[in-house]
Amino acid sequence: MNALLHNLDETRADREELYKWFHRNPELSSAEFNTIERIRTELKNMDIDKLIDVTATGAVAIIENGDGPVVALRGDIDALPVTEQTGLDYASEAHGVMHACGHDFHITTLLSAVDVFASNRDKWSGTLVAVFQPAEETASGARAMVEADIASVIPKPDVYLGQHVMASQAGVISMPETAVMSTMESIRVRVFGTGTHGSMPHLGVDPIVLAAHIITRLQTVVAREISPFDFGVVTVGAINAGTKANIIPESAEILVNTRAMSVEIQEKIRTAIERIVRSECEAAGCPAEPTFEYYDRAPLTFNDADARSVVAEAFNQAFGEEYQVTPPSTASEDFSVIPDALGVPYVFWFVGGYEDPENAPGNHSPFFAPVIQPTLDRSLEAFITAASAWLVRS
Repeated sequence: MNALLHNLDETRADREELYKWFHRNPELSSAEFNTIERIRTELKNMDIDKLIDVTATGAVAIIENGDGPVVALRGDIDALPVTEQTGLDYASEAHGVMHACGHDFHITTLLSAVDVFASNRDKWSGTLVAVFQPAEETASGARAMVEADIASVIPKPDVYLGQHVMASQAGVISMPETAVMSTMESIRVRVFGTGTHGSMPHLGVDPIVLAAHIITRLQTVVAREISPFDFGVVTVGAINAGTKANIIPESAEILVNTRAMSVEIQEKIRTAIERIVRSECEAAGCPAEPTFEYYDRAPLTFNDADARSVVAEAFNQAFGEEYQVTPPSTASEDFSVIPDALGVPYVFWFVGGYEDPENAPGNHSPFFAPVIQPTLDRSLEAFITAASAWLVRS
């Protein structure tokens, strides 16, 4: 076992209680005020050198421990607008808000990793940077930290490391070979008609019928324009129009979400969506051009090959068969925004959290409840093992 993890058994109960506190007290993206205050409180009780607020709810902790590499570890801290239905005795106490994506594990693990390195300075050398990032769920927190000039308050990392708890086999670490998670962007499409009485449709242009045609046609983007060998998703998640049964409204809003495993496919999907919407509007005789608002954007997560090989070797040695190479995840993350902005390599992997993954609810489910153990221990072991590949020298 890694020498840094010698007291894993002794710290387990405290780590589990800390995790339960974060689970009971979730907060939405960019409103994680109590969360970051608890994080600050925990960090002030550790032997760290710097604690710096980067944004209102985003902070970094730095341990400077002599010459050596600079390793950054990232944990996201926000929750989701989900009403918890797990029945856990430590379930969310915030109405309509839940840690339904494992960020409570991420916070606890990152705090625990900082504590391990701070308490064992004689066993490593270099600099550890812990990034407590807000608003991952809205894909805005990493960009906010970049815009707040995180580069000016931390030393440039040699590597930037992150992980995510998933609904996969408990105790198993998994990492894809190349692409890790897909690109994402959401599009708010607004199309314009001509309002009229429901009994006089010939006097208007019906944006609801138009939206229906657009939604149907959008299903052909992946099915007929993207190669079967490439990955792409186009999802229409909402349509909003009208107020009353006998009124044809003046506009309709369509919310679209897309995913891809390459920038080229993402751009192809985006171009196809705009072409289809504009063409359908022209065919319907719309009085105005449609509008497109892009938001909730996340880049492709694609591990650096050299850094990944270092982490993979460390995981193989530490976890044996409990480390697996897996296909990419179709989910998305803003994890890579900060290392890309800093111009540094990054590595991202997954930690399993369910004893029966075949029947496990997925992330974002109101029933999402990974088992505390071995998930909490294994997450900490993974962070320490990966960081030690740079910071611990024989």
